[in-house]
Amino acid sequence: MGAGRQGIALSRYLARHGAVVVLNDRRPVEALRAARERLAGLPIRWVTGGHPLEALDGIDLVCPSGGVPLDLPLVQEAVRRGIPLSNEAQIFMEVAPCPVVGITGSAGKTTTTTLVGRMAGVAAEAVRGASYSQLDEAARAAAAALPKRWRTVWVGGNIGNPLLADVDEMTADDLAVMELSSFQLELMHTAPQVAAVLNITPNHLDRHGTMEAYTAAKARILAFQTPADTAVLGWEDAGAWGLRPQVQGRLLAFGFAPPPQGVDGVFLDGDTLALREGGAVRSLFPRAVIRLRGEHNVRNVLAASAVAAALGLSAEHMRAGVAGFAGVPHRLELVRVLDGVAWYNDSIATAPERAIAAIRSFDEPIVLLAGGRDKKLPWDAWAALVRQRVRALVVFGEAADLILEALSQAEGPLPETVLRCGSLEDAVRAAYHASQPGDVVLLSPGGTSFDEFRDFAERGERFRAWVNAL
Repeated sequence: MGAGRQGIALSRYLARHGAVVVLNDRRPVEALRAARERLAGLPIRWVTGGHPLEALDGIDLVCPSGGVPLDLPLVQEAVRRGIPLSNEAQIFMEVAPCPVVGITGSAGKTTTTTLVGRMAGVAAEAVRGASYSQLDEAARAAAAALPKRWRTVWVGGNIGNPLLADVDEMTADDLAVMELSSFQLELMHTAPQVAAVLNITPNHLDRHGTMEAYTAAKARILAFQTPADTAVLGWEDAGAWGLRPQVQGRLLAFGFAPPPQGVDGVFLDGDTLALREGGAVRSLFPRAVIRLRGEHNVRNVLAASAVAAALGLSAEHMRAGVAGFAGVPHRLELVRVLDGVAWYNDSIATAPERAIAAIRSFDEPIVLLAGGRDKKLPWDAWAALVRQRVRALVVFGEAADLILEALSQAEGPLPETVLRCGSLEDAVRAAYHASQPGDVVLLSPGGTSFDEFRDFAERGERFRAWVNAL
C-alpha cells in the first residue's frame, strides 16, 4: 500500500523473489507514471485511485507504507480477515545478512544516523547510502591509516534509500545503519543489534492519537532485542530514559552530563567529549571539532558517539566522522548570504519543538518563516520563545491562523513585524522585504509540508530555489 520510495523498493524486492505483488495507491494512474516506470518489466498488478476492499482477495500479506494510517478501512479489513501486516523496514530486518543499527527519536535521528554512518564509514572500505552520508576529503584523509572493520557501511531507512533496495548486495561483512520512524516501528517485530532512542517528545499525534501510543511505537525498537544486543538511550530526556526497564542487553547512555552512577555512556567533560566505560573515563575528541550549529546538534554528536562506542569504534573513528561535517540538507542548512542576510533552510522542523531548537541555535536577529500543516501539537512554548527571540515572523499555510492564535496568548513583546502569507513562496518574498543586514532568515516551519508539498525535502528544495532566485 503506497507507491512511494518504500512501496517501490518493497514491490521490486518481493517481485524479484517470487511473490505475487499487488501495488495499491489512492492516486489515479496518471499521477503514478514515474513509479510505474521504475517498476516496468516486473509482474506487478496495480490497483489505483482508491483502496477497494476487493484488493485483499487472495492476499497473504499486507504491507502499508509509512504514510498509510493503520486505521484505514482496507488495513482494518485485512486485520479482520486475519491477514498479517508487515512493512519494508520489517522485511529488511528479517533478510539482512549483516548487523543492523537502528536509530529513532522525535528529533535528531537523521543527523545522528548520518553521523553514525560517517563514523562507521571510517572503519569500512566503502560507504553506501544517501549522498550526504559520504565522507568528505578531510574525513577520508583522517581515516586512511585507521583499521577497517566492515566491507561496506549502508546508510538509509527513513532517510535516503530504503535499505531493502540494496539488501541483495549486502554481505555478512557489512553494516547497515538505519533511521526508523514511529510509523515503521509500530508494525515491527524484529530488533536491530544496536537500537538507539534519542528522545521522545510530542510528535505525530495526528497519526498516533496519544503520547502513550506514540511512545509505545517508539519502544518497539527495544522490545525484540536479546541479552546480546545493545540499547543507547538519551538519559537527559524523560521519554527515552523512561524506556530503560525495557532494555534487555547492554545499556549505553548519552547526555551533556555524565550518566547516572553505574551506567556507561558518552558525555561532555568540560570542552571534551568523553566515554565512561566500566568505571573508567577516556577522552574522545574536543567539542571544537563539531561544526554543526546549536546545542541540539552537540547532543546528536554525543548520541552518535555512544552508538559508535556500542559498535566498538575508536575515538579516532568518531573524530574523523565528525570532522568537516556541516550538516545534512534541510537541517539548519545555509542556503546563501544576500545583502548581509543569511538564509537558512530547516524544512525538517515539522514540529514546534524542532523549530524551538533551531531558533535557539542563533544569536543574530531572526526573521522566522513558520507554518505548513499542524500535527495537533502544542505551540505555547514555541510562541513564548518567538516573543523573546524573533524580530519578524512570517506565517504561511494551513496552520497560519492557529500559530497566530498561539502567539496572541503568549506573554512578552510581539515581534516587530508579523505577516501572514498564503504560500511559502509568498512568505519568502515577504521575509526578503522584512529582513535587514545582520539578520538570519530561518525557514523552520513547525508544521508538516503536506498542505503544499510532497514532503519536507520538496519544501526545502523549493525554498532553496526561491531564495537563490532573489
